[in-house]
Amino acid sequence: MIGFLTHTDTTLFLFLNSFHSPFWDTVMWHISGRPEWIPLYLTVTGWIIYKFRWKSILIISFAILLIILSDQLSVKLFKETFHRLRPCHNQQIRAVVHLVNNYCGGDYGFISNHASNSFALAAFTSIILRNRTYTILIFAWALLVSCSRIYLGVHYPGDILGGALFGYLLAKLMVYLLFLTGRRFSVRLR
Repeated sequence: MIGFLTHTDTTLFLFLNSFHSPFWDTVMWHISGRPEWIPLYLTVTGWIIYKFRWKSILIISFAILLIILSDQLSVKLFKETFHRLRPCHNQQIRAVVHLVNNYCGGDYGFISNHASNSFALAAFTSIILRNRTYTILIFAWALLVSCSRIYLGVHYPGDILGGALFGYLLAKLMVYLLFLTGRRFSVRLR
């Protein structure tokens, strides 16, 4: 069963990674970048501050903790446990993997930090802000960031799926803890 899943994941990766062009190389490189998204993060932070005023201190603190946990746990619990090589480090397919700017990243790729972090942020903020349009857009953003990692040759689809699921579940837990904390200190967050 594991062999079948690995084979399917590799086949799907090679298919998706094979579609490339100089234009999309540049676009996906920037989509995958972290500094490029600072305006988005500042906008979401501003919206939270506007909507929740002083309560936003608690919400933003939990959001920061969420991203730190998502980023670190995806390495400590998954990458350092499973030791699944990134496609660009896999000697069996390395020659056919399309890389952008010769970037490959660390040795291990399961789970994707980009997917985990972006889906954690998307889930957390969509639950907090409760706006349908925002929810659709922020999850589309998380999916786009995650898929850019396949295009760049640094993650298998399974790495993305695992990261997205982990980030989403971690966000749900953090929202639960946020509301418990708010209730404990008589801070109404809804």
